[in-house]
Amino acid sequence: MNIRLSTINLLLSVCRLPADAAIPGWIFNLPFFSITRTVAELSIVAPESFIPPDWKAERGWKALKVEGPLDFSLTGILASLAVPLAESGVSIFAISTYDTDMILVKADQLEKAISTLTSAGFSID
Repeated sequence: MNIRLSTINLLLSVCRLPADAAIPGWIFNLPFFSITRTVAELSIVAPESFIPPDWKAERGWKALKVEGPLDFSLTGILASLAVPLAESGVSIFAISTYDTDMILVKADQLEKAISTLTSAGFSID
């Protein structure tokens, strides 16, 4: 399987809000965002420059996007990315959509992540 990735040229934050928090309307005007709600929390990933300073947030993430769309019958794509990164000490935050997967890495580890994945046989634009 030939997996190609590209970088998303945004500095992102991973935010945690209370589970019952309202999703702010301005989120829907952003160039990139991901929203996940569970019974325990509301998580929002969005460009760091838009995140209010009082939000609980882990800031400073960059994203690598698997070029899709990916067929649902494909297995192990995230694992094939996560394992070499974990072995090289790069932490990830994963996001999946209907068409693709994305891995977020801390901005200061992006070059190490790209080098690691390139050495593992992935193509990165």
